[in-house]
Amino acid sequence: MAMGASHAQDFPPKRPVTLVVGFAAGGSADIAARIIAKKLSENIGQNVVVDNKPGAGGNLAHGQVAHGPADGSMLLFGSIGPLTISPHLMKLRYDPLKDLAPITMGVVFPNVLVVPAGTGIKTLADYVAKAKREPGKLDFASTGPGSASHLAGELLNDVAHINTVHIPYKGGAPALQDVLGGRVASFYAAPPTALPHIESGKLIPLATTGLTRPAYLPNVPTVAESFPGFNATNWYAFLAPAKTPQPLMDRWNLELVKALNAPEVHDNLLKHGHTTAPGKREELGRFIADEYAKWGRIIQDRKITIE
Repeated sequence: MAMGASHAQDFPPKRPVTLVVGFAAGGSADIAARIIAKKLSENIGQNVVVDNKPGAGGNLAHGQVAHGPADGSMLLFGSIGPLTISPHLMKLRYDPLKDLAPITMGVVFPNVLVVPAGTGIKTLADYVAKAKREPGKLDFASTGPGSASHLAGELLNDVAHINTVHIPYKGGAPALQDVLGGRVASFYAAPPTALPHIESGKLIPLATTGLTRPAYLPNVPTVAESFPGFNATNWYAFLAPAKTPQPLMDRWNLELVKALNAPEVHDNLLKHGHTTAPGKREELGRFIADEYAKWGRIIQDRKITIE
């Protein structure tokens, strides 16, 4: 027992530390993960390597960590889709509530529905009107099946009584490129990937998906202003394989909360549209369980499916 406790408290882990991200480099999750990993590396005196594992809306990465080494060397930058939405839509090789252990919330943010400039669509009302005139022809990009951006589009379809078509990608960066290139009509984008192109005028923001307007887009309405109750807030959280020893989990919580609370990390993430939200392990556990139940009810009630 003494040997086990001693091993469990090895920190930093003897192996290189990997932070697994389920989306392509250059996207929202990747940007946030790299900002946090840099500070974390400085604090613990050991490199924390961001490992991008895109595919299946982030589910491949979550499955990898769920069955990965439980020695504190592998962390997951988990997201709403694979943790609380995908389990209700498809068969997964992991159980997010049993195979992954919460460490702390990372960041929270709304997505923003954008269209390329020059389409004639300038407001959410324009978008909905076009979708009603041309049912099944207007499409929207997402970061993958079962992702927050996918469900935001499905929810708008439901509440606005329209039929826009889902086009899944392996992350925000490739989705954004196709929107900018005019190959897909719209995208429920994360702020970090969309803001530079909104500021340059290449993308038109129609609405954000949270309940309130974010400070960095004060003149952009929420979907809820047109369709009361609409809420599809996005978030990224830190988790580890469920069998990781408790002392290591507690230490990672301490270090991640410290990194997230660093003023330079908070300010840098805010510039990219992310609000830091560090907290206790048990708080994140309850939050994920609540989100899991919420999205399960919505998917069942609205009969949302994926092909």
